[in-house]
Amino acid sequence: MYEELAISRTRRTMTATARLLRVLHLDGTLMLALAAVIAFGLFVLYSAAGDNQSLWLSQLARIGIGGAVLVALAQVPDRFLRLVAPAVWLIGLALLVAVAVIGDVGKGAQRWLDLGIVRFQPSELMKLAVPMMCAWYLHTRPLPPSAGNIGAVLALVLVPAVLIAAQPDLGTALLVTAAGLLVLLLGGIQARFIVGGFTLGGAAVPLLWLVMHDYQRQRVLTLLDPHSDPLGAGYHIIQSQIAIGSGGVFGKGWTNGSQAQLEFLPERSTDFIFAVVGEELGLLGVLALLCGYGLVIGRSLVMAVQCRDTFARLLGGSLALTFFIYVLVNAGMVMGLLPVVGVPLPLVSYGGTAMVTLLAGFGILMSLHSRRQLMGSR
Repeated sequence: MYEELAISRTRRTMTATARLLRVLHLDGTLMLALAAVIAFGLFVLYSAAGDNQSLWLSQLARIGIGGAVLVALAQVPDRFLRLVAPAVWLIGLALLVAVAVIGDVGKGAQRWLDLGIVRFQPSELMKLAVPMMCAWYLHTRPLPPSAGNIGAVLALVLVPAVLIAAQPDLGTALLVTAAGLLVLLLGGIQARFIVGGFTLGGAAVPLLWLVMHDYQRQRVLTLLDPHSDPLGAGYHIIQSQIAIGSGGVFGKGWTNGSQAQLEFLPERSTDFIFAVVGEELGLLGVLALLCGYGLVIGRSLVMAVQCRDTFARLLGGSLALTFFIYVLVNAGMVMGLLPVVGVPLPLVSYGGTAMVTLLAGFGILMSLHSRRQLMGSR
């Protein structure tokens, strides 16, 4: 009798939750996957923060803000998102120009705007504005895109990317560029253009080397041989590799990582928090986190495919794959497989603007998916 009542009560609760998610245009599977990754991140950040527990509470508040933004954007009709895409791109571009003129300088970089009440990085906005603008441009044009349309999209991508790289913020510039190029890729760009792009990119490497800052060149050289400067440029990579390797299969235990807790590992709560996962939770902890990421990315791609028109599918697919690139670049950077470019571990690293931007992107994806139709239309 009591078991039947408990089952009935559980079913009613689940039905009410499903109804609420449907009314709010939220996807239950994606929300559950996001909540799991965020909870895992808070668990790890509590240890990585050490004595600075105000940092953990600040992260909790930012997650709350990001969650509110996600829910709010999920209510926005997809047609309105398409309508405002050019305006969002232009506003983001204007803010990047403002950063170049009056932006705050911190740690040798001019990346922030201080509005008194809030201090934020306009470059984070372009992670959403660029794919929105590229999808808006292509959605009424024949696909696969012609050479002229490819050139136009590249201009929409490279103008903000160059401004961001000049701050300098190479990591964000690369992510913004990737978000725009993914729209082209999802639009069915022909193989000959891809081959031509790689050829031109390879030919431009020497020129890129000349325009890079000294510290950026040093990061590339450090990737090839971190032990050439073990107490300088190679210190971050060496310490992160030691931390990950020493964790073994099961890890040293939560809050027991020597590299992290004794502060040998730099930036342990931000860019290098993946090394804390490896040291304290071991290979099993790393695999658990990667499984969580896999669920988020997989569900996001399924939702993107189910969207009803070209704009929604291009934008949704770009947002999902850009999130994958976030994970790939940070993990590769921490393990010494990629240069250190300052890309945080998504939904885990401490950070305000990045957290809100990521959750905003998922809110946009849920908005696009909730208005899907059985038959696609342009």
